[in-house]
Amino acid sequence: MKIDVIKLDAGKAGSVDLDDAIFGIGEIRADLLQRAVKWQLSRRQAGTHKAKERGEISRTGKKMTRQKGTGGARHGDRRAPIFVGGGKAHGPRVRSHATDLPKKVRALALKHALSSKAGGSSLIVLDEARLDAPRTKDLIEAFGKLGLTNALIIDGETLDENFARAARNIPNVDVLPAQGLNVYDVLRRDTLVLTKAAVEKINERLQPRENA
Repeated sequence: MKIDVIKLDAGKAGSVDLDDAIFGIGEIRADLLQRAVKWQLSRRQAGTHKAKERGEISRTGKKMTRQKGTGGARHGDRRAPIFVGGGKAHGPRVRSHATDLPKKVRALALKHALSSKAGGSSLIVLDEARLDAPRTKDLIEAFGKLGLTNALIIDGETLDENFARAARNIPNVDVLPAQGLNVYDVLRRDTLVLTKAAVEKINERLQPRENA
């Protein structure tokens, strides 16, 4: 698959070949994308929520009233969940929400996410993502020429500091290095912008071992 390469000023800078095995998958599998997104979001959950249960409440265990003759229920102690200040019945506990997903499945899901952007004409390849000065105003003007309002921008191994600082103040725009590319961020933005350096890194990362 061949795609035009453009500059920040919307000028043309040649073209680049995209691997069909990575960017040209025809039938996008929504189940793979859902599994990858669920795997990512579950790993982000802190799992630090906690409520004291009956055995953790600091109250006396002495029987409140005599067993019979009071005309009321026969309660044992004030730590029961039915009382104000009592323990929580089956409350949340500190735990990990992370799930398992095979590495090959994660790689395949990323290929499908990239192919969905390429197939939907939502993929742009930039010559480079660099600015002479970290001015947000200049970057907004450049994005206006490119028609970008909601985008994920992936650069090479490292980010240009001026570009990253300028993009930091623009809403609905994320900038990541190539190693930070992930399914969730690709899908949550309308347009995927890759630099030529990012395309090379993606090919290295997702290329089959036998062809590497």
